[in-house]
Amino acid sequence: MTNKEIYVLSAKQISIQQPLSEEWMTSPELYNVDFTRSIDPSFKEYVSPIEARRMGKILKRALATSKEALKASGLESVDAIVTGTGYGCIENTEFFLDALSKEGEQLLKPTYFMQSTHNTISSLIAIQIKNHGYNATYAHKEISFDSALYDAYLQFRLNKISSALVGGHDEMTETFYQILKKGGVIGFDNEICGEAAVSVILSDKQDNALCKLSGHKIIHQHGIDSLKEKVAKFLQENGKTCSDIDFILTGISGYKENDEEYMSETKALFGDRPLLKYKNLFGESFTASGIGFYVAAQCLKSGFVARNLFVNEKDITDKKPNNILIFNRSDGTNYSLTLLEK
Repeated sequence: MTNKEIYVLSAKQISIQQPLSEEWMTSPELYNVDFTRSIDPSFKEYVSPIEARRMGKILKRALATSKEALKASGLESVDAIVTGTGYGCIENTEFFLDALSKEGEQLLKPTYFMQSTHNTISSLIAIQIKNHGYNATYAHKEISFDSALYDAYLQFRLNKISSALVGGHDEMTETFYQILKKGGVIGFDNEICGEAAVSVILSDKQDNALCKLSGHKIIHQHGIDSLKEKVAKFLQENGKTCSDIDFILTGISGYKENDEEYMSETKALFGDRPLLKYKNLFGESFTASGIGFYVAAQCLKSGFVARNLFVNEKDITDKKPNNILIFNRSDGTNYSLTLLEK
């Protein structure tokens, strides 16, 4: 593998905060609900009304964030499109299954079925921006975005690409939310369930970059000692020790049982390093780690960490971050580490 450097040229989001905007850093939308859908922008400038009629919300959000990220990066196209999604196009899947249950198999509309598959998202983006390069989709629950990012990261390191569009896209309908809540998957006390659409442009060119992607690793472990060893090795490979890290961005969500385990592991791994959070503002979703990546990149670019992001009040500071380590945890078995630097 090469040591090719990777830069984050742009990152755009549509979420429960103001869409395609960084207003959340100074004037965030605050919620006291269990579940809320994203705030959508006008999609007219991204897709024609005729095409929009056939698209679910997740597809329109993916197109909007992708086109805005490309525009902000200054690139016309990319060498690869890699998408992570936990459950894909849930809304179209519901429409298809609802029609199947009510009307039987004879008069089904093919559009809902065609646009209910997970890889529809990457494919649609490629068609819309006329891209014929590498195209892949990952559906690995809470590490879906991390898996997509790792694919792109390896493609850079193998010198196969010089630019990539990496996305994390998930939607949540009221019906699906209630099903998952009854199943004990989401909807816990003090946790906001939201939606996420994030598009990130990576490049080996540094011009006007938000930050640098220094390292990324996915870890499957069976004990804290094994995890400590792998985290230490990751930091060493990137020329860092724990004390060199300015902030640790965690995925604590407000759900007490999960957060206690999360904090215990974070304390064991990183000691007293200042901790940040983002799900209090953006909610929990299957590709929330993509939002975490976006948040860290914007903090490094602006040189500013919003007060609402700090886990502990004692850590609040005006210090400009030089690096942020994103520590994502899924089911206590899968973890990812992403090091972003100014």
